[in-house]
Amino acid sequence: MSDSRASAEYCAGKLKALSDPLRLRIVKLLQQGELAVGDICEFLETEMVLVSHHLQILKEAQLVEARRDGRYMVYRLKEGLLKPGSTGTPAQLDFGCCQLQVPANPTPGAPLDAP
Repeated sequence: MSDSRASAEYCAGKLKALSDPLRLRIVKLLQQGELAVGDICEFLETEMVLVSHHLQILKEAQLVEARRDGRYMVYRLKEGLLKPGSTGTPAQLDFGCCQLQVPANPTPGAPLDAP
């Protein structure tokens, strides 16, 4: 397989993992720092089983990392994935093959494109 094809498939896999609105909202939340699953559920007003399912997809795509903190699972964006933006520019997710801007500061229940 050529390098460009492998790179395209790699990037497509990352983008596919982000193709669900709830997963984008989770990534948007995690831009602010690590959160326990229960906190993500509360903030997004979504059931734990659904959030856990989507976190697993993001983890398999190597977009998030998890660690145990006592009884809780805490998630964060994978180390090195979030690149800070310059003044007036939002941070970017850098996959190596492409970059994606996901605005930070979500509000509970708000659509992804809300300020």
